[in-house]
Amino acid sequence: MLSSLQQHVFQNLSAESVLYLLSRGWTSGTVEHCIIGVIILSELTQEMNLIDYSRPSAKHRKIATSFRDTSLKDILVLACSLLKEVLAKPLNLQDQCQQNLVMQVLKLVLNCLNFDFIGSSADESADDLCTMQIPTTWRTIFLKPETLDLFFNLYHSLPPLLSQLALSCLVQFASTRRSLFNSPERAKYLGNLIKGVKRILENPQGLSDPGNYHEFCRFLARLKTNYQLGELVTVKEYPEVIRLIANFTIASLQHWEFAPNSVHYLLTLWQRMVASVPFVKSTEPHLLDTYAPEITKAFITSRLESVAIVVRDHLDDPLDDTATVFQQLEQLCTVSRCEYEKTCALLVQLFDQNAQNYQKLLHSASDITVDITIQEGRLAWLVYLVGTVVGGRLTYTSTDEHDAMDGELSCRVFQLISLMDTGLPRCSNEKIELAILWFLDQFRKTYVGDQLQRTSKVYARMSEVLGITDDSHVLETFMTKIVTNLKYWGRCVPVISRTLQFLNDLSVGYILLKKLVKIDAVKFMLKNHTSEHFPFLGISESYSLSDFRCRTTFYTALTRLLMVDLGEDEDEFENFMLPLTVAFETVLQIFNNNFKQEDVKRMLIGLARDLRGIAFALNTKTSYTMLFDWIYPTYLPILQNAIERWYGEPACTTPILKLMAELMQNRSQRLNFDVSSPNGILLFREASKMVCTYGNQILSLGSLSKDQIYPMKLKGISICYSALKSALCGNYVSFGVFKLYGDNHFDNVLRAFVKMLLSVSHSDLLQYRKLSQAYYPLLECLTQDHMSFIINLEPPVLMYVLTSVSQGLTTFDTVVSSSCCTSLDYIVTYLFKHIAKEGKKPLRCREATQAGQRLFHFMQQNPDVLQQMMSVLMNTIVFEDCRNQWSVSRPLLGLILLNEKYFSELRASLINSQPLPKQEVLAQCFRNLMEGVEQNLSVKNRDRFTQNLSVFRRDVTEALHSDGHTEPCSLDMMS
Repeated sequence: MLSSLQQHVFQNLSAESVLYLLSRGWTSGTVEHCIIGVIILSELTQEMNLIDYSRPSAKHRKIATSFRDTSLKDILVLACSLLKEVLAKPLNLQDQCQQNLVMQVLKLVLNCLNFDFIGSSADESADDLCTMQIPTTWRTIFLKPETLDLFFNLYHSLPPLLSQLALSCLVQFASTRRSLFNSPERAKYLGNLIKGVKRILENPQGLSDPGNYHEFCRFLARLKTNYQLGELVTVKEYPEVIRLIANFTIASLQHWEFAPNSVHYLLTLWQRMVASVPFVKSTEPHLLDTYAPEITKAFITSRLESVAIVVRDHLDDPLDDTATVFQQLEQLCTVSRCEYEKTCALLVQLFDQNAQNYQKLLHSASDITVDITIQEGRLAWLVYLVGTVVGGRLTYTSTDEHDAMDGELSCRVFQLISLMDTGLPRCSNEKIELAILWFLDQFRKTYVGDQLQRTSKVYARMSEVLGITDDSHVLETFMTKIVTNLKYWGRCVPVISRTLQFLNDLSVGYILLKKLVKIDAVKFMLKNHTSEHFPFLGISESYSLSDFRCRTTFYTALTRLLMVDLGEDEDEFENFMLPLTVAFETVLQIFNNNFKQEDVKRMLIGLARDLRGIAFALNTKTSYTMLFDWIYPTYLPILQNAIERWYGEPACTTPILKLMAELMQNRSQRLNFDVSSPNGILLFREASKMVCTYGNQILSLGSLSKDQIYPMKLKGISICYSALKSALCGNYVSFGVFKLYGDNHFDNVLRAFVKMLLSVSHSDLLQYRKLSQAYYPLLECLTQDHMSFIINLEPPVLMYVLTSVSQGLTTFDTVVSSSCCTSLDYIVTYLFKHIAKEGKKPLRCREATQAGQRLFHFMQQNPDVLQQMMSVLMNTIVFEDCRNQWSVSRPLLGLILLNEKYFSELRASLINSQPLPKQEVLAQCFRNLMEGVEQNLSVKNRDRFTQNLSVFRRDVTEALHSDGHTEPCSLDMMS
């Protein structure tokens, strides 16, 4: 409702006029009037902060900035004064109207504090990284101790529903940017925050409400986000407050079922506190060596104690939420290394105790399923925790003694691995397996690899107990475990996918690969990668099609291992590809029959995913050529046939199109075939057939619903565009050959590109990120090397393309906006050169001249196209946080030279809209912008303009904000 009034409503509806309305309602007892006034301001503030993607971002920032400078501070002061009135006189909170008033005022304050002050468009999911960029003019409000006291008092005085909002406001106050204060002021402000924390923890009754509890945890986390440990320890109340926070954290961990999503913030606080210990220069004790081990102990014991309750009461198991578990463990790893001896001793004791109990239960004659499940849950937690503390070595200062402790703990996990694997497949537990994979990955990151110190004490104890003397022996254990998992856990997707990710991580790095290929388990995998040995490679209907994705990861890792000693051995490559050859031959035999069509489809999906993994890992010309000779011409037509037959089934088309897109990638110049080889052209012809087939067939689906359009259509189009872009930019195809020899494959694929493009709306182009990041770089390639195609487009199609460029210039995605700038630069440069050569028309250039004339006439008939784009770029330079200034500068010079009259109008519009003292300064900025710039687009001239533009942007910004604010209606260059 308010969006249409964005430009003017806040100018006419001043804070003073609403204050008058509110004061009349307050004194006369008509609370309803007050509520209406507060809601108006609250909605207005929120609306000003919302990005409206239907209008240019520069215009939005102009409106929001003007609102911030003219009205937002007054609104905040007004809201705080109303809240002071709340505390100044008895308020009947049983009265629903008065309670609603307080709620609306607190929401108004929160909207003011959540305002995007500098246009950063912060990601709300990164909650712990937020800093509130308060304007300097607000300093006086924050320096008054009464401001913080007001909200702490409100928290203690209001019921939970309202006190939660007061705490939310305090979270924002704790996030105030450090540079707002000088050092003494910052210390005083921090002291007031700490006093408020102490008061809340000494009177914790309100924290029994989940909303209050969550906001208070956020509040504590923000303290360490914005203040250094050295500053915290100098606060007088620090020793008492850190004790209270530690007790609060321990109690929170022990009551793990209460508001589990809030624990993240408490662990964030302790993680950052402990990580800061080496950098504290203050002589005041930080006391973390006292409390951090207690926090670690509370986390460990509470998680072990939770298992029995979860199993017996059939509650949701926290271990099932792996994302949360991993997040908490990564935070705990730093905390656990503080006073590591205590943590290690506790884990050793608990691990031995629970492992012994588990073995007794396994050998027990009676079948006590519940007790076994409980012990397995505890062991899973212990394995996760051991992996966590071992991984913590990378985040905290460690000694040889600490490495020896890691070895002591690791021995126990490796022994558990042997115990669990000997019981397969009869005795197995998914949670323990996932925990073991977490441990192995943490051990790999810490003690296996190029950076490993061979003298590490971690292997001393492992050598005595397990015979593992170095990382080569550990790698053997890793690979044995991987093969075991792939054999016996084929029907468990979480274990298989995590195992394959671990294998993939191991296969990155030449030194590790040289060690891995010597291991018997690796040799076995390279010769036996079939469903007979590894069931997850099968096509049984018990596997969903989405489960096939892990096959790409498997074959990527396996091909990296093959590549180590492959060289030019074609026989070795043929032997490796034998299982895939057999599968393709099977498909060839039954493809034309109606027998088991579903099996054929599933087989082809699996093959496409396998081949994509292989193609991804083949990064040399020799190895890629082996793959190309294997797949062409025998097997690519099968994939083509599959696209034609199942075009309406994304589960089938997506893997095949992604395979083709991967084959087109000239990574590491692997597609630079010999000069006598036609392989580059042959590969492009096959890709052209596939893209044309898919493009023509997918358009026959007609209109699709909003929830179907991306998976059914746009995703496939984006993959086709990515493949085409790779081909155009790969430098392995001479596209002029096609026209020379009458081959229409290139023309066909360009026509398919246009057909697919016209079936997509402009809003969808920008809304779906993968589509926009495929289309705009492709358009950049076309404008760079195939301008004749762009010029010969029908006028409506050319208008569609230019409109997409214009809209892409305003997006926040720098990949898209930079590609738009480059595409526009090529178009403008072509047009400028045509005009410059208009008087010189030699006969040999007649065709090029006619093409340029066509583009020139189009621009004459649609002059607003380039003018609009010039306005967008000028607004980006002057008013926005331009992250790609160099890219913006390149087309801007050509636009100015082609539209000097319109540029003069833009310049006059900006200058005349400013107060007289600023007008001459801005006029000089524009004169300096074009100083030394000639009427051409040579590289030297462009570079000069780019340098001038950088200075221009800085000087204009300083001029517009020289007195702390800009005129509300002065910055509209896009009207």
